[in-house]
Amino acid sequence: MIRRGIVVRTGTTNPYRNIAREAYLLEKVPPETCIFYLWQNHRTVVIGRNQNAWAECRIEELERDGGFLARRLSGGGAVFHDAGNLNFTFLMPREDYDLERQSEVILRAVRNLGIDARRTGRNDIETDGRKFSGNAFYRAGKNAYHHGTLLVRTDLSAAGRYLSVSADKIQSKGVESVRSRMVNLGDCQPGLTIPALIKSLCAAFDEVYGMSAEIPAAEMPRESPPDLFEGSGERMKDLEARFSSPEWKYGKNPRFRFKAVRRFPWGGVELHFEVKENRIAAAHIFSDAMDSDFILDAAERLKGADFNPEVLTEKLTAAYPAGSEFRRYAGDIAAMVFEPVTPLCKETTHGTI
Repeated sequence: MIRRGIVVRTGTTNPYRNIAREAYLLEKVPPETCIFYLWQNHRTVVIGRNQNAWAECRIEELERDGGFLARRLSGGGAVFHDAGNLNFTFLMPREDYDLERQSEVILRAVRNLGIDARRTGRNDIETDGRKFSGNAFYRAGKNAYHHGTLLVRTDLSAAGRYLSVSADKIQSKGVESVRSRMVNLGDCQPGLTIPALIKSLCAAFDEVYGMSAEIPAAEMPRESPPDLFEGSGERMKDLEARFSSPEWKYGKNPRFRFKAVRRFPWGGVELHFEVKENRIAAAHIFSDAMDSDFILDAAERLKGADFNPEVLTEKLTAAYPAGSEFRRYAGDIAAMVFEPVTPLCKETTHGTI
C-alpha cells in the first residue's frame, strides 16, 4: 500500500542526466512509496529500448540543430521532447503498481484545467480524438515505473521533421513507431503554461493518493528529499555515462538492411548495407559509373565502418586528394546515407513517452 508520496523535479534539461535520474530512482524507491518525477528535456528524440535509431530518427539533422538522440529503458516507439513538453514518471514497488490509479492523476489534472481527456488503449491519453500523451512502462527487480509525455506547446513541426524517416531506406526488424494525430494542450486551453500544469498535477497526485506529497508545488524548484539522493554521486555518473554512450544509443539497434539509390552527373549509384551493432557488416555498391575500380574500392572501405556520418565520410574520402573528382564522388556517396528524406507523415509517433 502506498503510504508516502514524493514529488521530484529535476533542474536540468540534459536528457542523459534526466534518464539516469529516472533509473536511479527506480533502484532506490522506498517501500510503500510512490515517487512522482517531473522533468523536461532540451530538443531530444527518445527511442524505445528495442528500436532502430536510424529507422526512427533523422539523427544527423537533429544533432546539427543542437538536439540529442536518447534511448530509454522502456519499450514502445519514438517521441520528440522539447521545452514545450513535460515528462512524468510514477515510480513504486511492483506490488503497488496500479496503472488505473496512476493514469487517473493525469486525467484529473488535465480535466481540472478545463480539458476533456480519456485513455485510449494501453498507451495513449487523448482529447477530442487527438493524442497529447503517450505512455510506456518498465519493470526491474522489485520496482516498476510508468512514464509519459504531456504536450503543452511542443513544436510539432520539428517533431515531424526529425521523426520522419523513409521506410524504403532502412528495413529493420526493430519495433516500429505508429503514426497518430497529435495536439498540444495549449491549443485546447489558450494561455496554459507548464508551471500551471505542474501545479494541477501535484494537486491531482495528492487527491488520487489521499495524502500530502512531500515537496508541494510551491517548493518545486528544490531537487528532492535528501534521503533519496544521499551518496548517489558515483552511481548517477555511471548511469549518465551509460545512457549517453554510443554503445547504448546505437549498439542496441537490431540488425538491419540499408538501401539508397541516387543518380549523379557522373553516374547512378545504388547502396546496399547490412548493419549489425552499428557497424557495416557487408557493403555492396552498384553503379554505371565509368571508373569501376573506384566503386569496388569504395565498397571495400565501408566494410566494418561505424554507421555514422563522420566515420563514413572519412572512410570514403580520406584516400583521395582534396579537389579531385574521386574525392567529390566519394563525398556524394557518403551524403546519400544521411541526406534528408521526404517525410512519410507530418505527424509524430504513438505509444511512447
